[in-house]
Amino acid sequence: MRGPGVQVPVRVTAAVAVVVAAVACGGHPDPATTAPSASASPNIPAYTAELEKSDLPWSGSPSPYDAMATHDEGRRVALHYRRGTGLVEQHYSPRAKAWTRPKVIHRTTTDACQGIHLRTSNGTVAATADFGSYCYDGEPPTESLAVVGTGSLAAWSVNVTKNFDGWERAAVSADGRRVVFGRGATLRWSSAHGFERR
Repeated sequence: MRGPGVQVPVRVTAAVAVVVAAVACGGHPDPATTAPSASASPNIPAYTAELEKSDLPWSGSPSPYDAMATHDEGRRVALHYRRGTGLVEQHYSPRAKAWTRPKVIHRTTTDACQGIHLRTSNGTVAATADFGSYCYDGEPPTESLAVVGTGSLAAWSVNVTKNFDGWERAAVSADGRRVVFGRGATLRWSSAHGFERR
């Protein structure tokens, strides 16, 4: 009778033999068993939520801590600040008549500064947002964001500039392939290269 210490190597050897045989026969793992499921795919968002709003207090309406714009084909995109969380994004499908679940696209625990500004063109969404350690006390931002989303908006490009007064404007080209952020200095984004190195 063999002990457990002998059985384990035998099982491992048998498993390796099966894999080697499959590769030797020109086989590859079945894509259906190795690909992520549709629900896990970042390119197929689940539209199952309602629109959330910023939890930061603001008297009057509209709040500068919430921003929404019409994207393409009736889709909408919304960004808002969440206390102790950062910048959060959701987008809306007119077909599903619902929003995606809130997704944090920049995580920070510092105070929200100033408002959020959105621009869209031909499937590209650009936004500016700011955070700072003492913004509620009137201090300038310590994190100035330039963010760009394209296509399904499953992923966002985020550029953070430290100790800067914040981008005043974002201009998206008509074809949606380029974005220019400006405030004295200029920051460029392109669909081919992302944010330029600075």
